[in-house]
Amino acid sequence: AFASRRGWLADDPGTGLGTPKVRRKLPQVLAPEQMRSLLDGPVPIRGAPDMPDKHAREAAAMELRDTAIMELLYAAGIRVSELAGLDLGDLDEERRTVRVLGKRSKERVVPVGLPAVRAVRNWLKAGRPVLAGPGAGSATFVGAKGGRIDPRAVRRVVHARIAAAGAVPDMGPHGLRHTAATHLLEGGADLRSVQEILGHSSLATTQIYTHVSIERLMSVYRQAHPRA
Repeated sequence: AFASRRGWLADDPGTGLGTPKVRRKLPQVLAPEQMRSLLDGPVPIRGAPDMPDKHAREAAAMELRDTAIMELLYAAGIRVSELAGLDLGDLDEERRTVRVLGKRSKERVVPVGLPAVRAVRNWLKAGRPVLAGPGAGSATFVGAKGGRIDPRAVRRVVHARIAAAGAVPDMGPHGLRHTAATHLLEGGADLRSVQEILGHSSLATTQIYTHVSIERLMSVYRQAHPRA
């Protein structure tokens, strides 16, 4: 380009060159057994045996809430902002689906498993009435002050649960979203279905998870095949 501007070259050959592709960093995901230990393992202790009754009830309610949060993030692969924005009635227990308001106010319906449905049901029945204050409105999940839960509080829940699990790499809610997408693909789900579940407007965004699955497949192949 410089030589062309100075008149040393009649044409700029650089215009025909493509720019190098930036390698996208693959998201960190948990293995299925790590996810099981995270969801079925110990939970952080919030209180002490000598806590006043009111504080003990609040601590127990938060444990129910946090369990529901973890189960729903993994079951539906939703964003932390989408979880914080859920309203009462968005979970259809009979159909086992959750209605989610995603980016650009785009609504989608996502299937969820029975463990997540049970966890949310337990929270709504025995936990939310303890914590919900006048500012809770129609929010499904509420914070310690009684209002709609803040996404930052959801991130703290995820980090605390992972720390309590022990031998699980630390990650935030988006890591659980990556993990859910990867496990769906590894379990046989097609890319279009995963795109719908995640709420991606472009299939190209979803395709990164195929690379994660292929890398895992190659790792297993190298370990298991005699002539790898």
